[in-house]
Amino acid sequence: MKRSQDTMAMRTVLKSVLFAALTAFVALTGFAGTADAQNVRPPEGASTSSGPPQIAADKGGNYDIEMWNKVRRNVQGTVSIPDKKAGVLVDSSGETWRAMRNGPLPLYGAYGLGGIVALLALFFLLRGRIRVEHGLAGRTIERFSDFERTGHWLLATSFIILALTGLNVLYGRDVLMPIIGKEAFASIALTGKWLHNYVAFAFMVGLVMTFVTWVWYNFPHPRDIVWFLKGGGMFGGAHPAAKKFNAGQKIIFWAVMLGGLSLCLSGLQLLLPYDFAFFAKTFAILNGFGFDLPTQLTANQEQQLATTWHGIMALVLTVIIIAHIYIGSIGMEGAFDAMGSGDVDINWAKEHHSLWVEEELAKGDSGSGASARPAPAE
Repeated sequence: MKRSQDTMAMRTVLKSVLFAALTAFVALTGFAGTADAQNVRPPEGASTSSGPPQIAADKGGNYDIEMWNKVRRNVQGTVSIPDKKAGVLVDSSGETWRAMRNGPLPLYGAYGLGGIVALLALFFLLRGRIRVEHGLAGRTIERFSDFERTGHWLLATSFIILALTGLNVLYGRDVLMPIIGKEAFASIALTGKWLHNYVAFAFMVGLVMTFVTWVWYNFPHPRDIVWFLKGGGMFGGAHPAAKKFNAGQKIIFWAVMLGGLSLCLSGLQLLLPYDFAFFAKTFAILNGFGFDLPTQLTANQEQQLATTWHGIMALVLTVIIIAHIYIGSIGMEGAFDAMGSGDVDINWAKEHHSLWVEEELAKGDSGSGASARPAPAE
């Protein structure tokens, strides 16, 4: 008798479990009878025309495509917590940034870097090293002071470190890691990250030093047009008259100053991601000149713009500096001495900066400036 009661109780429990399992299965799979589906009514104001009809019916008419479109458009909601950026539920702008970061940016950057190296190699083959036409005189004149050269080398050295570590971020995984392996690459990448973050401040100091020192010599002048028309004497013929900096050097100066400033600001945006709104403020200023740029940017959008702009400007400046390094070293005889010892051969100075030499020699004759002096013995 007792066993029979136990058996009936067990059957009841099994039926209950089976019923619950079937009910859960129906709920999870979305299966429903026709009569039940017809009894479902959407709540007031719900959109039932969007999305597949079966999904709309199964979900009770709450499949609101317009709402999800707004969510994916980075609509800023309101939150009660201090972290206001949490009000953006889905930030799909990262897809655009990722496509740019993995596509056009490294591709065209590689074109630019490879193109300038190929162009300089071709120029060297056709033109050769630009020699001092009248030969070295054996007398020198001071070109740059110790302070000027300190600012230049601080800027140059820090830029080279930043360029190499930045290129590793952009190309290292595809170029370097297959060669040296993942572990070695991880160590190099980590070291490069710290170098990039902290050497950036040395770059800022060097940028300020060179700007304060040389800005007075780099304002445009009508003679710069003549320099450009004659190709700066780079392709043969007499070198156009120039003062301390010729037109080509002025272009490099302003490219480094403005591009360097842009790198500093976008870099600070990356180092301190939620303390600046560099692009929103910049766009607001540009809108005052007739542009129509968005000024309501999320923190993530600021970072995406900062990384993209930082990468573009860094690649452009790297291409320019490669050309600058070529001309200042193997490309032109006597040019490296200007930043090496600070003294240049008087004939080199007369050929490339004739007006500046006249001014300096006049100062020397009056006892208030530099004068030509014998070159030191080797």
